[in-house]
Parts: sequence; C-alpha cells; structure tokens
Amino acid sequence: MTQASSDPAGTSPLAEFGDDFSSVLCVVAHPDDIEYGTSAAVARWTAEGKTVTYFLLTRGESGIDTMHPDEAAVVREQEERDGAALVGVTEVDFGTHRDGVVEYGVDLRRDIAREIRRRRPDVVVTGHYGDRFVQGMLNQSDHRAVGLACVDAVADAGNRWIFPQLVEDGLEPWTVKRLCFGGSPTPTHYVEVDGLLDAAVASLTAHAAYNSALAAEFPSPRELLTMVLGWGGQAAGVDYAVTFDVVDRR
Repeated sequence: MTQASSDPAGTSPLAEFGDDFSSVLCVVAHPDDIEYGTSAAVARWTAEGKTVTYFLLTRGESGIDTMHPDEAAVVREQEERDGAALVGVTEVDFGTHRDGVVEYGVDLRRDIAREIRRRRPDVVVTGHYGDRFVQGMLNQSDHRAVGLACVDAVADAGNRWIFPQLVEDGLEPWTVKRLCFGGSPTPTHYVEVDGLLDAAVASLTAHAAYNSALAAEFPSPRELLTMVLGWGGQAAGVDYAVTFDVVDRR
C-alpha cells in the first residue's frame, strides 16, 4: 500500500499495516465485536486473497435482555456467521465460555492457544484489553479478559512445554508473527478501508436481533461505522481506516 493522497506530506504518525502475511485469526469475546470496525479491514484482506478465520470465546447469549440465553446463543451464533460471510469469512468457531463472566486464566489461555495452533495464522487480531477504548469509552470485562489472554496465548502457542496436552492432540507449536489490538487508544498502524464502508455496515447489520434490542438512541450500523472508521481515517490521514496497536513478534 502507498501513502494515501489525502495525506500527501506523510504526516500521519501511524504506519501502514502492510501486506506481508497470508492468514489472520480474529479472537474476540462476543458476536458483533469484530463488526464494530475490524470487519472493514477483514473485507480488504479477504478481497486481497488472505485467509481470515474467527474465534469467539462466547456465543453472546447474555446480550439480549428480552431473549432467554439458550435462544439468544443460537440466534447470535447464526448472525455472526451471516455477518462474517459478507466480508469473505467462512470459518467461524465458538468457545464455551459464558457471556458476561469470561475470566482471565489458564483455561482461557489454553483455549486460545489451541485455536492458534489449529489455524496457524501469521497475524492474530484481538481487542484492546485496557479499561478505556479509543475516545475514552469504557471497555467491558469480557473484552479485557480475552485481549489479555491473547497476549499470553500467542506465547503459549509457540512453547511445546506449555499445555503439553495440545502436542499430544497433534497440535504442534506455532509462532505468530504479529499480535494486533483493535480499539486501542494508542494505535501504531492502520489499514485503509476507503470504499469498504458498505461491506462493514452490511456485516454489522446482519446482527439484526441484537441491533433491534439496543436502545433507540444507539447509532445505526451506518452511523456508528462512519464515526468509528472516520476516527481511524482522521488519525491515518485517509477517509476511512481501521487502526491497531501492533506488536511485531518476528
């Protein structure tokens, strides 16, 4: 990628994400977490021929106040699969952790490390694990637990002596090249997504049952993503961008 013409002087402090990878694993807590911005980058990557897979630690079963968790889990899982397909992702897997009470710990690390070894991605994308997102918005506990567990799980995935049962199961160690945190207030890189707003909006709109249960004053998918991707674009010097805090592990 070349520097966007809207920033001809190259003044953006963010680096371009680049394209020196072929596979990405997105690891998040809930259905729709990826759709709040990251899916625009996913749409670009899949269009470029990269393999992207999703791993969600819960099925989002506690996310709809008017729907029993048993029913909501089925609905939200399908909405996630539908939204993923709209940005080119066909492989979506779910963990068994309980929505709303995901706990950081060995079990969570092991589950993520298992998926990393199974998928063998170049890049792992997860959410920011601090208490504040970009623009100062408070972060939720499940997001924090999963993001922090990813920090350790990418190391666990590369060490055969941590979780040796994974090797016994035929899952050899794997080294992730880059670990990326979406929603960080201190991003280092960006993915330009000009022209991909509609794809991202469609992916979030697919979460129809969840969206319909939100408060009336909550922004629509288009309003929300125009705002979120616009923030990224402003930071990067382009129209729309997804920003990440990137740790290069090579």
